[in-house]
Amino acid sequence: MLVIAGPCVIENRQLTLNIAERLKKIALSLDLSLVFKASFDKANRTSRGGFRGLGIEEGLRILEEVHHSVELPTVTDIHLPEQAAVVAEVCDLLQIPAFLARQTDLLLAAAETEKPIMVKKGQFMAPEDMRYVVDKVASRSRAGILLCERGTFFGYGRLVNDMQSLPIMRSMGVPVVFDATHSVQRPSAADGATGGNRAMVEPLARAAVAVGVDGVFLETHPNPDQSPSDGANMVPLDAVEQLLERLQQLSSLVTSWN
Repeated sequence: MLVIAGPCVIENRQLTLNIAERLKKIALSLDLSLVFKASFDKANRTSRGGFRGLGIEEGLRILEEVHHSVELPTVTDIHLPEQAAVVAEVCDLLQIPAFLARQTDLLLAAAETEKPIMVKKGQFMAPEDMRYVVDKVASRSRAGILLCERGTFFGYGRLVNDMQSLPIMRSMGVPVVFDATHSVQRPSAADGATGGNRAMVEPLARAAVAVGVDGVFLETHPNPDQSPSDGANMVPLDAVEQLLERLQQLSSLVTSWN
């Protein structure tokens, strides 16, 4: 089972490396394939005063150190077409944020790097419409694409997960990843910030693995409530190993049915 995990945003070098090293140990212990995720810029914060990150130059330096010193593949999100080639020099996988899943110029720029791309399904999109995203990327790249489910808007300040979207997107012939932590977000529900309910991360992740996915995405932090971004829905770092062990057991059972 593929696992994509890491902090929401790069706060500083040492914390990022500490989280990466802990995740590497967990991956080795459970024999999991793990890609380390962290954002150099959170460009879609709810309020102007929200912490955005360290920026592309410093952020990529830290991700490059994770790759070389911790020996983990890395992924980060890009927001502008001109960021694609620069990030591709450092990261093994490029992520397209959900709000930008239909941005053709961004998708094509990412595809032209010939790096694999993970596109998060827009909260406003039907799973069937992701076939157009696959077509856009495939028109410029043979490196591969992953689709990621991260919840759909139901009402103000609430996301829901339609598990039907997982087999629908898998039927397009591409791997599908379930984003367990962003799926429990409560957008704009925390006085100018995004809230969340981390207690629902494991139930939703179990459901997604039972339905059938190729990977699980989750964000983690040693002290989630102190994280400057998405703390309410992040998994405490100390709880990650047990969660992944349970998901791995469930994944093995589901695989044995096929």
